[in-house]
Amino acid sequence: MAFLVMLELMTPAERVAFILHDVFRYPFAEIAEIVGRTPAACRQLASSARRRIRAAQAPATPAVRQAAVVRAFKAAWEAKDVDVLIGLLDSDATAIADGGGLATTFLHPIEGAAQIARAWVEIARRAPRDMTFLERTVNGRPGLVAQQNGRTLTVFAFAVADDRIRCIWVVRNPEKLRLWTTG
Repeated sequence: MAFLVMLELMTPAERVAFILHDVFRYPFAEIAEIVGRTPAACRQLASSARRRIRAAQAPATPAVRQAAVVRAFKAAWEAKDVDVLIGLLDSDATAIADGGGLATTFLHPIEGAAQIARAWVEIARRAPRDMTFLERTVNGRPGLVAQQNGRTLTVFAFAVADDRIRCIWVVRNPEKLRLWTTG
């Protein structure tokens, strides 16, 4: 899941250049022919993709502080407090969901603190009363797991930097949640 999350951070052009060069070892000249760009442009796209990966790998906020931010987000979400949620999110935050066509979720990334906060309050309003949100480690960082009757329905991973949430990845695809199933 972590590699897929990294790929989601890249633009489509960066993703193609990175995968073809760094994974499949295509020379930049061949990539340029495939994508209709110059070799120098493809080299720059792959370089930009690598920078995105490095930036996402190193947590900018210590784990204890990340956990506090996620905990505060959970509390504000449960209280349906839009203003507090906005304050916990980076102004340019992004939320990305994966339902795999097997679970209901938003189809396109949600961008911006206010938009994400409003969407999360709407999610809270629609959540079943017996849904529980548990603080868990997700991809080595503090995250949340939504369960109903002991069954994991959703996993939330967070990228936190400067005590603000920059990205939320939501996994609802049941095929990807098999490892999280508890009952």
